[in-house]
Amino acid sequence: MDPGFRSPLIDFFRRGEVARDVRLLAAQGAMAPRAQEQIAILVLLADDPDPEIAQAANATINALPGEAVGALLTRSETPAEIRQFFAARGIAPAVSAAPADAPLVDTLVTLPDAVPDDQTDGRRPLSSLPVIDRVKLAMKGTREQRSQLVRDTNRLVATAVLSSPKLTDSEVEQFTKLGNVSDEVLRIIGMNRSWSKNYGVVVGLCRNPKTPPAISMQMIHRITDRDLKLLATDRNVPEALRVVARKLITKANPGR
Repeated sequence: MDPGFRSPLIDFFRRGEVARDVRLLAAQGAMAPRAQEQIAILVLLADDPDPEIAQAANATINALPGEAVGALLTRSETPAEIRQFFAARGIAPAVSAAPADAPLVDTLVTLPDAVPDDQTDGRRPLSSLPVIDRVKLAMKGTREQRSQLVRDTNRLVATAVLSSPKLTDSEVEQFTKLGNVSDEVLRIIGMNRSWSKNYGVVVGLCRNPKTPPAISMQMIHRITDRDLKLLATDRNVPEALRVVARKLITKANPGR
């Protein structure tokens, strides 16, 4: 069943781009940073073609606290498909408790012992870890680990960083300034309404040559004259963006 709810992490599961070991962990109650995402992933995995994964997902769903699920179903953003799924299991929306933000069940309690590659202290560097361990650290690791893993060549790992409940706005702003992040990471940041309210994020996206043009062309109209002037002469960004910057400067200062 398609849960209807959308997020970059859920889309990976929906497209079938998640390895079996990661899907199994998610089905057992790990790998989801927030309650809404966890419910959607579990509903999706309940119909997984792998019988073990489907069984694990259904077992986890059956063990979820009914009151907490009912409260979550009251949220306006909860899709009708998820409400119908739980209605068939005898759980209806309920306003008896505040909807949870944290996962309703969390089996990810042990993290790999690893450090960023530039911090050699005898522990394993991040780049040597299997994908599944890098995903775990992307969601629940340290700020330093997130800074490296957001640049991971595996898109699931990088996306997991952006789903981490520990992630701060200042980290996201810093990510937009990195030259070795993927265009997918920058697209996800640019499409996030909350992050795109941060002016530093807007400028970072406009100045990063890897930002998809559909994002930077939309955001350039929000930056100040000072930053437009810097952008207009920045040869690291696409020529089309520099042209728009020059036009906006001229429009704001006619006759000059």
